Amino acid sequence: MVEIIRKDDAGINDEALKASLAESLSKYGKPLNKVLLLPPDFTRNHSYAGRLTNMYYHLLAGKYNCQVDIMPALGTHLPMSDEELDEMFGADIPKDRYFVHDWRNDIETIGQVPGSYVSEVSDGLIDYSIEVQVNRRLLDKSYDLVISIGQVVPHEVVGMANYTKNVVVGCGGVDMINKSHMLGAVYGMERMMGRDNTPVRKVFDYAEEHFLKDIPLMYVLTVTTQAAGQTCVNGLFIGNNRRVFEEAVALSQEKNLIFVDEPFKKVVVYLDPSEFKSTWLGNKSVYRTRMAIADDGDLIVLAPGVRMFGEDADNDKF
Repeated sequence: MVEIIRKDDAGINDEALKASLAESLSKYGKPLNKVLLLPPDFTRNHSYAGRLTNMYYHLLAGKYNCQVDIMPALGTHLPMSDEELDEMFGADIPKDRYFVHDWRNDIETIGQVPGSYVSEVSDGLIDYSIEVQVNRRLLDKSYDLVISIGQVVPHEVVGMANYTKNVVVGCGGVDMINKSHMLGAVYGMERMMGRDNTPVRKVFDYAEEHFLKDIPLMYVLTVTTQAAGQTCVNGLFIGNNRRVFEEAVALSQEKNLIFVDEPFKKVVVYLDPSEFKSTWLGNKSVYRTRMAIADDGDLIVLAPGVRMFGEDADNDKF
C-alpha cells in the first residue's frame, strides 16, 4: 500500500516533490504500461497540481516508457484551452495526450447511494437516492493506475475539497453533481465550510467504499499557501486510503482557515480575470468571506474577467 506524507512549513521544493512522486510509483509495485492522470481544471491553477501533473507525465513517459493520458476533472467547467493547458501543465506535454470530460455523455452509472442513507446523513433534510456516475475512461481496464491529483482546501459544498470529489464530481455525471450540490446547499454552507465529515463528504465516502474499489486509484493531495504571489506547497499526501486525506484536511485547517476576533464591516475581493470568468465561480467571493463579515457589513467584488453566468450553455438557458 502506498502512503507518503510530507509536510514543511517553509515549503516543499520541486526536487523533493519529484522524489516523492517517484517514490509513489516505485511503491505501487505493479507494472505500469498505461496510466491515467486526473488533475483539476484551470480554476485550480494555484493548487500546484499542474506542476505535479507535469512531473508525473515525464516520470511515467520517461523512466517507465508508459502511455500517459490526462483528463482534467472538469465537472461542469469549460474545457481548457490550449493556452490554459500550457500554462497549467506545461507546453512540453503533447496535446493528443489530453482528453475532455463530458459530464452528460461520457459517463457510466456504477451504483446508487440509497435515499435512506442520504436522509440519515442530512438529518432528514434530503431523502432522494443519488446515482454514482463516472467517466467511462475510469472503467477502462487497460489502465494500470489512475492518479487523482488535487488540492485540499476549504470548500462551500463538501467542506474540504478534493479526494473522492475529484472522481465522483470532477469526473462525474449529472445526477451526482446536481444532487450532491443541492444536498450541500440545503444542509448549509456555514455548517460545512472547513470541516471533513459533512453530509456531502459522507455521500462521496459511501460511493468510494461501495463502488470505486475496482478502479486502481491513487490520490495525490496538496495543501498550499500563497507567499508574495507564489504558491508554496506545505503538504503532499499520497495514497489510496482515507488517512492521507484526513492528514491533508488537518494541515489545510491549520493553513487555510483564518479566524477573526471581530466581524469585518467591509471586505473587498479581487477576482483574478484569468481564473474567474463567470458569476458562478465569482460567488466564491461570497462563500469564502460571508462568515467573517458583520450582518450589516459590505462586500465589494472586483471582477474584471466575469463575462457569463455559468460555464454550461444548457444550464444557463434556465
